[in-house]
Amino acid sequence: MSKKPQYDPEEIRFPNQHIVTSPLVPEMEKSYIEYAMSVIVGRALPDVRDGLKPVHRRILYAMYEDNLTADKPFKKSATCVGDVLGRYHPHGDQSVYDALVRLAQDFSMRYMLVDGHGNFGSIDGDPPAAYRYTEARLSKISDEMLRDIEKDTVDWDPNFDETRKEPKVLPSRFPNLLVNGSSGIAVGMATNIPPHNLREVINATICVLDNPEAELSDLMEHVKGPDFPTRGIIMGRSGIRAAYATGRGRVCVRARTEFEEFGKDRTRIIVTEIPYQVNKRMLIKSMADQVEDKRLEGISDIRDESDRNGMRIVIELKRDANPQVVLNRLFAQTQLQTTFAINMLALVESGGKLQPRILSLRHILDEYIAYQEQVIVRRTRYDLKKAQERAHLLEGLLIAQDNIDEVIRIIRESYDDAKERLCARFGLDEVQAQAILDMRLKALQGLDREKLENEYKELEARIAYFQELLANESMLRGVLKDELTAIRDKYGDDRVTEIQDVEDEIDIEDLIEEEECVFTLTDGGYIKRTAASEYAAQSKGGMGKKGMATKEEDYVNTVFTASTHDYILFFTDKGRVFRKKGYQIPESGRTAKGTNLINILQVEQGEKVTAMIHTRDVENPDRFLMMFTRNGTVKRLAVTALKNLRNNGLRVLTLEEGDELIAVRETDGTKKVIIATHDGQAVCFDENDVRPMGRTAVGVRGIRLREGDYVVGAARATAGRCVLSITENGYGKRTPVEEYRITNRGGIGIRNYLVTEKTGKVVGIKVVDGNEDLLLVTQGGTLIRTHVDNIRIAGRSTQGVIVMRFKEEGDQVISMALTDRENEEESTAEELAVENSGQEE
Repeated sequence: MSKKPQYDPEEIRFPNQHIVTSPLVPEMEKSYIEYAMSVIVGRALPDVRDGLKPVHRRILYAMYEDNLTADKPFKKSATCVGDVLGRYHPHGDQSVYDALVRLAQDFSMRYMLVDGHGNFGSIDGDPPAAYRYTEARLSKISDEMLRDIEKDTVDWDPNFDETRKEPKVLPSRFPNLLVNGSSGIAVGMATNIPPHNLREVINATICVLDNPEAELSDLMEHVKGPDFPTRGIIMGRSGIRAAYATGRGRVCVRARTEFEEFGKDRTRIIVTEIPYQVNKRMLIKSMADQVEDKRLEGISDIRDESDRNGMRIVIELKRDANPQVVLNRLFAQTQLQTTFAINMLALVESGGKLQPRILSLRHILDEYIAYQEQVIVRRTRYDLKKAQERAHLLEGLLIAQDNIDEVIRIIRESYDDAKERLCARFGLDEVQAQAILDMRLKALQGLDREKLENEYKELEARIAYFQELLANESMLRGVLKDELTAIRDKYGDDRVTEIQDVEDEIDIEDLIEEEECVFTLTDGGYIKRTAASEYAAQSKGGMGKKGMATKEEDYVNTVFTASTHDYILFFTDKGRVFRKKGYQIPESGRTAKGTNLINILQVEQGEKVTAMIHTRDVENPDRFLMMFTRNGTVKRLAVTALKNLRNNGLRVLTLEEGDELIAVRETDGTKKVIIATHDGQAVCFDENDVRPMGRTAVGVRGIRLREGDYVVGAARATAGRCVLSITENGYGKRTPVEEYRITNRGGIGIRNYLVTEKTGKVVGIKVVDGNEDLLLVTQGGTLIRTHVDNIRIAGRSTQGVIVMRFKEEGDQVISMALTDRENEEESTAEELAVENSGQEE
């Protein structure tokens, strides 16, 4: 019996198969993040520009394509659903129909975007009829959602099979995100934006257009609060203000009730309006069950007398019951009073990508206005192009009118070259020549010539208007304001949800306890707020506490203590500043990584926060900010210039091309500052050598740079401290501030470091007192932490000592930062102390 051949699996080869080995954990993390972002962007969250999720956008556009506008007859909902599925949304038909139904429900939408005919469900929770029975078309206000979409006002994407194009976003000529609200649950996040009154929202938008410095109080003079389609009463304003200021808040919504006498000494409670998203049938059942279980007392009967004329829930009370007590129990124990948790999370375009952001009221309006300006610019460019093309064609026709006899002769004498001969004779192009050839004989009469001349003059006027509109931003904003006003006047109505003041109501800042917190920012852009009490003092010899979990290549570069009611100022390398209250920074545990700044600030793609400063008073005329750029420019700005800051930031420094802001230092008019360069030069001068300037000023020269040199750092020259300098090859030293003599601003300065091939050039400087820890990060991602007082004091013209040795040849220090002293006995610090002894050059 022959033995079976033995095959080594490693020797088996499949020519058409390629196996990629991937670790399980990284692969799962990558796949899950991709899935999560797909759900967030492509399904569950609305876009801040048009307030729609992809399924709603596809429904509206498919109906628009089929000409199902408000002035056309209804069509079966099955047709709409089928078109959406076949063209743009390859998902279940029920999900599309459910989305279509919601757009047509007057108890779900404040302003319905779909006009429904048939049974589209009820506030009792009754389901809609099947889509083969109902009919639908776009509502009148949907015309404003889609107006000008054919004029290249939006970007387009291919659909799932690349046979059609679908809009990435609709023109949305009114702020639909606020007007109709939105709700959705994504992966790890959810949104819940309440509907608002169209007239109020547009008035607030116009307020921002008229006054770009408008604050929340100005906006709330127009937007009083949510305006629910089911009416009801909002109790108090503090939750509204919290939501509009921070993007999160809770509002208490109560049913509208009244007492009615009946029979002999009997009272009944009549409910005519209930809170938003409450199922009336389940509400009545809940009340009845609690009465039966004796949890609600004093009620003898509950019945629903609602009809097409309105809602009427009757709650009859026993003769000996106190109506107000029973009503209070109903508010406390049933959904006659609910809490609507506002979470204004939406997708915001940043660097060409959509990212989820928590948005304040002002932030939403700013994003909407910026988008509408873009829509008007694109529409105007389209109209201008069409007008220019038509004017060009008319110029050819008018030339033909002036030379009609010769034109007819050329055409009669030509066979296949009439177009070429016309072009050669009259200097026409092919488009004009073809228009002449297509011209009817009737156009030869004088009346038609007059029409052509009048049309040409009108086109010239329109072209001039379009060109002026594109060149004049204030004129463009005026057009936007006029169009919003027209929509407001056409579709606006009165508020239906009442807002009642509550006695002794507390405002948002009163709701947040003022406490000292530690604010931490990492080089990678992660920020957090932690209660200072979590960093309790330890006895001598303690081991310390871990302060923040960061990625290996990330590190803390700014940390300070401030109040929750202080202002935190963020400066970016592009010369912009953002402002937040301390309590607006998300709170995290002591070891948590924190929140990425892009979720808090409207920073652009590639823009990085280079400085973070805290202040309580932005109206103190004796406080200044000194700003330093890479190319040696310095600027002094009064803090009072920052008292009116918008959510989308404020430009505080106009940068030349290729320059960037690298440092900001707070001063009081008495400080001296040091600027250090990559090649080892430094200049020290009095801050008063730089006069205070306006926000848009460029600044003045702080230090004159040699070719190839650039500024690596700046600091306040505090007497009694040392300037810590670190070089690329891991060398460093501390030099007393007193060794830096005062020189004139704008000069080459004095030597700060003896730069050699061995030390490499200077990476950065800090002014230290010796009680800090130094963090160094290398190009290869290695990080070292050591006590500053381990680094020896040396003169300005020395090479310093070895602070860090590299594991890999060719590695270099790329960044330095200071942080609080850590008491852990790290081996790196001990080794460094040994290395430093006897190593001074």
